[in-house]
Amino acid sequence: MGSITKSVDVGVPIGTVYDQWTQFEDFPQFMEGVDRIEQLDDTHTRWEVSVAGVSRQFEATITEQHPEERVAWTSDSGPNHAGVVTFHRIADDTTRVTAQMDIDPEGFVEQAADKLGILDRRVQGDLDRFKVFIEQRGRETGAWRGDVQRPS
Repeated sequence: MGSITKSVDVGVPIGTVYDQWTQFEDFPQFMEGVDRIEQLDDTHTRWEVSVAGVSRQFEATITEQHPEERVAWTSDSGPNHAGVVTFHRIADDTTRVTAQMDIDPEGFVEQAADKLGILDRRVQGDLDRFKVFIEQRGRETGAWRGDVQRPS
């Protein structure tokens, strides 16, 4: 299983950044290879992704979520992965977004992409595009401020 940790500083207040990140169905607008996300309920999503021309579908569960702090998830099906995105107030108008992910690539193509550093670059690229997306908008497209406690 490979681990990836990447971050980006966003020139928008933490509340706006966090609120936008909770809009999972907007991810295809800035995440490479994410074709579609369907929010099934407060803690479940269905993803359609493409990696190096290989399409995959999977479901994920949000395992922990605290406004303006973190969103953690794990896959329920498909490629085995889990992660957490954390939000840190740097200044009134600057937020650091850090993504930490553990990914177990499926199949030859995904394993090669992992070994060549393609997945690392993709995660950083997604964060960089998120930065541009929210800074250009200046406001979130929606928000979900619910709290999901980590399972005991």
